[in-house]
Amino acid sequence: MAEPGQRLLARIVDTLVVGLPVVVVVREVVPRTDVDVAAPPAVAAFLLLYEWIQLALWGRTLGKRFAGIQVVREDIGAAPEDIEASTEVDPGAEPGLRRRDRLGTARSLLRTALYALPIGVRPVPVLGLIAGLFWVGNAALMYEGGARRALHDRLAGTAVVKRGAR
Repeated sequence: MAEPGQRLLARIVDTLVVGLPVVVVVREVVPRTDVDVAAPPAVAAFLLLYEWIQLALWGRTLGKRFAGIQVVREDIGAAPEDIEASTEVDPGAEPGLRRRDRLGTARSLLRTALYALPIGVRPVPVLGLIAGLFWVGNAALMYEGGARRALHDRLAGTAVVKRGAR
């Protein structure tokens, strides 16, 4: 399973890749007084698209590639050697990833939405507080047991495993 530090590194890279350009554009387009309200939903929306598409196709984002990790279905996450031993290789996926092991559109969307939604609701006072509590619980669950699965992994049926950076 992926180390928490690898996951944090991937998240930082992905947040910079998506968040930085979005915030720069929002600051230019939105009046200065509304930037704090407009930026989080904009970042969340672009993060949702960015991660959803890449996870559905490859199980990895740019940040996850950089950190050497990959998101897989929960039922194969415990046995990563199953990913390598492939007979029905999917040409659009990572090398050695079988077609049946891909996350798929729905699972990728659910996982990404569970992560991006708390970002988008941050400006709403009560929802922002709930989102903050969700994030604390989400991160804390990575340290519960040996599975190292955050809440968004558990709810979407995914696991994050080590892979070489490509």
